[in-house]
Amino acid sequence: MIHLDLKHEHIAGFLSDDELQIMQEEVTVCHDMLVNKTGKGNDFLGWVDLPEEISEVLLSQIEEDARKIREIAEVFVVIGIGGSYLGARAVIEALSHPFAAVSDSFRKGPLVIYAGNSISQDYHASLFELLEEKNYAVAVISKSGTTTEPAIAFRMLKAHLEKKYGKDGARERIISITDQSKGALKKLSTDEGYRTYVIPDNVGGRYSVLTPVGLLPIAVAGYDIRKFVEGARAMRKVCVATPSLFENPAALYAAIRNSFYRMGKQVEILVNYEPSLQYITEWWKQLYGESEGKEGEGIFPAGVGFTADLHSMGQYIQEGQRMIFETVIKVSQASKSLTIPSDPADLDGMNFIAGKSFNEVNGMAALGTVLAHIDGEVPNLELCLTKINEENIGELLYFFEFACGLSGYILGVNPFDQPGVEAYKKNMFALLGKPGYESQTEAIRARLAGNDQA
Repeated sequence: MIHLDLKHEHIAGFLSDDELQIMQEEVTVCHDMLVNKTGKGNDFLGWVDLPEEISEVLLSQIEEDARKIREIAEVFVVIGIGGSYLGARAVIEALSHPFAAVSDSFRKGPLVIYAGNSISQDYHASLFELLEEKNYAVAVISKSGTTTEPAIAFRMLKAHLEKKYGKDGARERIISITDQSKGALKKLSTDEGYRTYVIPDNVGGRYSVLTPVGLLPIAVAGYDIRKFVEGARAMRKVCVATPSLFENPAALYAAIRNSFYRMGKQVEILVNYEPSLQYITEWWKQLYGESEGKEGEGIFPAGVGFTADLHSMGQYIQEGQRMIFETVIKVSQASKSLTIPSDPADLDGMNFIAGKSFNEVNGMAALGTVLAHIDGEVPNLELCLTKINEENIGELLYFFEFACGLSGYILGVNPFDQPGVEAYKKNMFALLGKPGYESQTEAIRARLAGNDQA
């Protein structure tokens, strides 16, 4: 079980036990709202109990479809944006061999790649160059089917599949993950006869990794979705059972980060020392940024990968504005072994660490960094995992989800909506001349003309 490590020296001078204990009453109220589904956005709280509600039938169906895809596809394209792809990518990247893309022998399944998470012409044109040479299948993920980025990508991929394999062949290679009964993608899937999975109405995109949105791509990649779900179930049991700060790590994390926020620590940096966790950070950034950043409130979520970013962001973290705190994901056990050799010439001066493992040196780098940043007035929390595997990643993602819900309620916002996301879309549609946006188009053109004259 992962745990939140609060060494006294890591937060001493920043947060006293008494100050932390003051948060308990507030956390208890918010925990009750979350568990009993009485708080803001309670129509999107299906994720809270989701680990216990995932059926054997669903897991078996996903495993069978994943097996079929592995038989016919060298490449599996996941079409989605935001939570519709970040959760799956986070898990797959964490568990995969770092060089899986360049060697089939390093993979357990097809190469999983992503489309519809941008509108980059070069990226998608390059994707089609690859797919001309590969057998592939796709999962298209969207509740509505009308979100711009994935809708454009699927329109093109559907046409490409039908040209390459014919209508019947394309049908075998498309899996739709969408709304149960409504929306453009649901209608298309029914009309075309695509294999379809449902995104529950009461689960928002950024909380959807334990639905088919995440489970299908993870299974296609060859990883054990049952262990992943079991990890989430174990963490849910702990999180739901009690609001006690010293028994519930998610409650403690939510309390500490809000205490720091009230002290003026407005930026949280999620730190990892394993490159495989990069997309865990990207998933976490969306989860917390989209859940908390509203009504003029919210901790800004940032991320770094050490030790690499110590040579880029380390200077700012050490001596820049003192508005930051760090949460460090610490992995105690490596999955492979590698020892630093001795060199008779010792021209690089590194013989003092000869015989030590990379993991030991990495651990000392982490400890040294934590101590330096604490001395630089940056408090540090450590989130400890024994190793990177399906079960621990399942625990970690559910931990962050539950803590995010609590933290949003402590802030006083609705952690389950995202009204600000629509602003850029309205401008984009107006600029592109979408029917129904004529007045907005005229207003933006006048605004831009005025800027040019100025």
